[in-house]
Amino acid sequence: MRSMRSAWLVLTGMWLAALAVPVAAGNEQLVTLETRAGVQQKFLLLKPDKPVAAVILFPGGNGVAEFGGSASSPSVGRKLKNNFLVRTRESFAAAGLVTATVDAPSDHQGDRGMLGGFRASAEHCQDVDAVVRHLKTLAPVPVWLVGTSRGTESAANCAIRLKEAVSGLVLTSTMTRANKNGTHVPAMDLAAIRVPVLVLANQGDGCEHTPASDAPDLVQKFINAPRKEVKVLSGGAPAKAKPCLAMTPHGFLGLEDQAVGAIVKFIKSGS
Repeated sequence: MRSMRSAWLVLTGMWLAALAVPVAAGNEQLVTLETRAGVQQKFLLLKPDKPVAAVILFPGGNGVAEFGGSASSPSVGRKLKNNFLVRTRESFAAAGLVTATVDAPSDHQGDRGMLGGFRASAEHCQDVDAVVRHLKTLAPVPVWLVGTSRGTESAANCAIRLKEAVSGLVLTSTMTRANKNGTHVPAMDLAAIRVPVLVLANQGDGCEHTPASDAPDLVQKFINAPRKEVKVLSGGAPAKAKPCLAMTPHGFLGLEDQAVGAIVKFIKSGS
């Protein structure tokens, strides 16, 4: 009797584990586009059956996610696998959004990656524009740019340069304080952005370059955005790393569902 009960528990556990697999698991693809001369842009693609919008996700740091593997069985490098947007990408897809998580382009795969100015360049947005155009061939839905930490430099820059090609901008743990690794978002021509903007922060963010207290002032700089909102979360889990790294309040540790939910709600409210 005991052995039968044990077998039932094992089977039940296997069934529950199967139910727990994310909706998008197994459907991810690695896409490689030829962008500038001799340059390739890779991104991880998740496409739900009935998408309502699309998002391009820009991880932070140097942006080198080291996407590899095959087109149907991609892999993620160790350094950025825990980044907020990388680790939550399936949640965006499960909410009905075509999700493209971008790597650094092939000519910026070194140790510095996209640090030191490339994220604010026209060349970067030429690569991103190729991703935007590819997504629009997959589904006739609006494309939003979503950045976190140093990735907010990429997202804001390309929202400025690509204009009406994108439909909205989301900045999370925004780079509001200057440092040597790139351009902080308030120094950009934010008045040129004429799409909806969400600024999302975590009250517990201990990173000196991205304090949540800057978020209300930042959102006011988008003077021509037709819709803008600031949302500051609180709570979550204690930090497991240094303040500016992913597994901390800076990376919305323990607040992933609330953070993704706030982003998805803002995107869908305008669709």
